[in-house]
Amino acid sequence: MIDYIVQDQVAEILFNHKPANTITNEFLDGLFAALQRAEADDQVRAILIASALPKRFCAGLNLADFLNNSATAAHDVVEKLYARLVDLQFSMSKPTIAAISGAVRGGGMTIAISCDMIIADAQSNFGYPEIDIGLLPAIHYNNLPRIVGRYRAFDLLFTGRVFSAEEALSLGLISRIAPAGTLLDEARKLAHVLALKSPQLMRKGKSGFNQAIDTGYRQGVATAVNLIGTVVSMDDCREGLSAFVEKRKPVWKGN
Repeated sequence: MIDYIVQDQVAEILFNHKPANTITNEFLDGLFAALQRAEADDQVRAILIASALPKRFCAGLNLADFLNNSATAAHDVVEKLYARLVDLQFSMSKPTIAAISGAVRGGGMTIAISCDMIIADAQSNFGYPEIDIGLLPAIHYNNLPRIVGRYRAFDLLFTGRVFSAEEALSLGLISRIAPAGTLLDEARKLAHVLALKSPQLMRKGKSGFNQAIDTGYRQGVATAVNLIGTVVSMDDCREGLSAFVEKRKPVWKGN
């Protein structure tokens, strides 16, 4: 599910979970193990997170599994994706870059925004469609208003609309756009620039930067996890997920 290589002092963590790099417990365990491996390796100075599958970064949660799982199992995978990933990335002493392409949706954006920088392919597109399929993008309530502002965040999170890489850049949601066909090359160049910095200063600088921008962010993660724990027990969550898996329109029943 996860490929790991090191070249030029950069660890490349490549998602390789066909067909669309959907998120499962095993997928997250592999990601965490790769991040910890890179953190422990003195030869690694920067970390690149990308996909080994063309035009597929991460499709988000495996919704068929999510539908069939118990509420406890669903809570566990969300706790890993929301809380453990944030804590792990917060403690990393080395810069992490997400290189994203294709359609990037809720869970894929959760992984991307945990990184220090995001570079996107010019043809990539973004969206938070959870409300249309019986879920809520709860973790993004905690981070998106900080990045793009309250009103634009509400627009993106509650309409579920798809938006382009150019709009994502204008909103400050991504760091850079790579010309079509150059994503990994551009991401590797950027990672190499960071890898050449003093590891001692990078470690101190990253720690100070993360402390400065935290402002309660990690505390808000617990609220997001609990919100999802409530949502998965609701009738409209089950209906939305069933409709998505069955490729039909949902019939909302709740009030």
